Amino acid sequence: MEIVLAIKIIIMGIVEGLTEFLPISSTGHLILAGSLLNFTGEKVKVFEIVIQAGAMLAVCWEYRSRIAHVVSGLTTQPAARKFVLNLLVAFLPAVVLGLIFGKMIKAHLFAPVPVAAAFIIGAFVILWVERSQRLRPVAVRIDAVDDMSLLDAFKVGCAQCFALIPGTSRSGASIIGAMAFGLSRKAATEFSFFLAIPTLFGATVYSLYKERALLSVADLPMFGLGGLASFISAFFCVRWLLRYISTHDFTLFAWYRIVFGLFVLVSAWSGWIVWAE
Repeated sequence: MEIVLAIKIIIMGIVEGLTEFLPISSTGHLILAGSLLNFTGEKVKVFEIVIQAGAMLAVCWEYRSRIAHVVSGLTTQPAARKFVLNLLVAFLPAVVLGLIFGKMIKAHLFAPVPVAAAFIIGAFVILWVERSQRLRPVAVRIDAVDDMSLLDAFKVGCAQCFALIPGTSRSGASIIGAMAFGLSRKAATEFSFFLAIPTLFGATVYSLYKERALLSVADLPMFGLGGLASFISAFFCVRWLLRYISTHDFTLFAWYRIVFGLFVLVSAWSGWIVWAE
């Protein structure tokens, strides 16, 4: 593997890991980073999806005790079965809509300018929800993930569907949606982490199967290196985010989205940066 290619792969992996669980859109950042690095193409689109598995494994490692407890209790503990069922119910809406609209979204929205627009629109949604929480506080009905009902899980799953639009943010849609539905900030964030496991695993397996004709054994080092970089950066990001939300809201991320989105739009329209499609 060429050193320049390896550096690009590591950068993309770090970008994925740092942005997957923050409400700033990992897919959007990967599209923009790939454009700047001239790291684009159909195979790269598969790469961007597959390295999400590295970020998913970081969550699995962080919550390994909880996951092991759930798995061991599936046959004996109703709470464990309820937890898994909630994840499946929340996971299904994105699967259905993704299968219906995925090809169209990939063809028309996986480009820098649409991503930048989604950055800005998503930011105003975050600001609106956070402002509503301050002015008219929604009674927190759910303090812990285990207290969620199937209906709560389904609502969060529907909110996650907005993340099919690149630049929206899967974690942002699920966390902000969950908070709007009455989950505490901590419960919303943790459920978004857990929901990432079936969502990212499913996306990875589906993408590898669907695009198998594009891939070969020679691509394994690229995917492995990108996944490793994603795992390491996501591991530190998850731990940082859990500390951050204990004393902060998500307003900072909204303003970041606005500034970054405007930068991309202005640079594209002015010709200062030629963004690759």
